Amino acid sequence: MASPAVPSTAPPVPRPTAAAEPLAELPIAPRRRPWRYVGGGLALLATGLLLRSLAGNPAFEWPVVGAYLTSAAILRGLWLTLWLTAVVTVLGFALGTVLAVARLSGNPVLRSLSWGFVWIFRATPLLVQLLFWFNIGALYPRLALSLPFGGELFAVRTVDLLGPVLTAAIGLTLHEAAFAAEVVRSGVLSVDQGQLEAAASLGLGRGRVLRRIVLPQAMRAILPPAGNMLIGTLKGTSVISVLAVHDLLFSAQLIYNRTYQVIPLLVVATLWYVAVTSLLSVGQYYLERYFARGSTRAELPPTPWQRARAALRRAGGR
Repeated sequence: MASPAVPSTAPPVPRPTAAAEPLAELPIAPRRRPWRYVGGGLALLATGLLLRSLAGNPAFEWPVVGAYLTSAAILRGLWLTLWLTAVVTVLGFALGTVLAVARLSGNPVLRSLSWGFVWIFRATPLLVQLLFWFNIGALYPRLALSLPFGGELFAVRTVDLLGPVLTAAIGLTLHEAAFAAEVVRSGVLSVDQGQLEAAASLGLGRGRVLRRIVLPQAMRAILPPAGNMLIGTLKGTSVISVLAVHDLLFSAQLIYNRTYQVIPLLVVATLWYVAVTSLLSVGQYYLERYFARGSTRAELPPTPWQRARAALRRAGGR
C-alpha cells in the first residue's frame, strides 16, 4: 500500500521579474566649471589688448624695425653672438666635465682644487670676472716663456695678446665651466650604483665605464639644466657689450646712438634673441626625447609635428 505524499518544505523559487533585470548605465555628466571659461576669456581679452597696443603704438616704429632687422651690422653682431655662444658652451662643458670627474675622484688634491675652482667662479658675478680679465694687463704686463736655466724663448705684451673678443671668450668659458661642473656631477650621481657594480664585475675600466655606461644614462639628468645654461649663455653674451665687443646688442647700440631710435633697435635685438632661443628650445626638446629612449616601458608621447600630421590625416579622411 502506497504511503501518503509528504508536502515539500523547500521555499518556492522566485520567478524573475522585470525589476531583477540589469539596469542600463546612466551617463555621467561632467562637472560644470564656469569660472574656468571666464578666466580663459579674460586672459584672451588681456592678450588681445596687449597685442593691439603693441601693433598700434607708433613709438615702436615697426617700419624702422623691419628696415634694420636684416641689416649688415645687425647680422654681423648676430653672427658673433652665435659663434661666441657655441665656443663658450663647448669649451665650458668640456672643462666642466673634467672638473666634475676630478670632484668625484678619490684624489683629495684633485677634489679640493675642483671644489675651489667652482667656488670662486660661482661666487663672483660674471661682469666682475669680465672686467677683471679685461684689465689683466695691469697685473701681468708681459707674458713670457723661458727655460729654467736658459734665456727667454717667447714674450708678448698682454694687451696685444688678449683682445676684447678673446677676453670675453675666456671669461665666459671659465664662468660656464663652474656651473657645468655641478650639472655634470649631479647627472653622474643620478646613475644607479648598481650599474657601476655590474660594470666593475665585468672588469671594465673606469674610463670606459664613464664613457659607455655612466654618461649615456646621466644625459637624461644633464640635458634639461644644460639647455637652460645654453640659453642663458646666449643671453649672457649681451654683458660683453661693456667690453666694446660687437655682439648683437652692441651693434644695436651703435646704430641707435647714431640715429636716436632706441626703442626700434632694442626691438630688433629682442626679436633675434627670441628667434634663436626658440630654435634652441626645439633642439633641446628633441635631444631630451632621444636620450629618454628606454627609460620607461611605455612608448614616448608623439611630438608636436607627429600630432599635427595625425590631425591632418584625420581631417583629410573626413
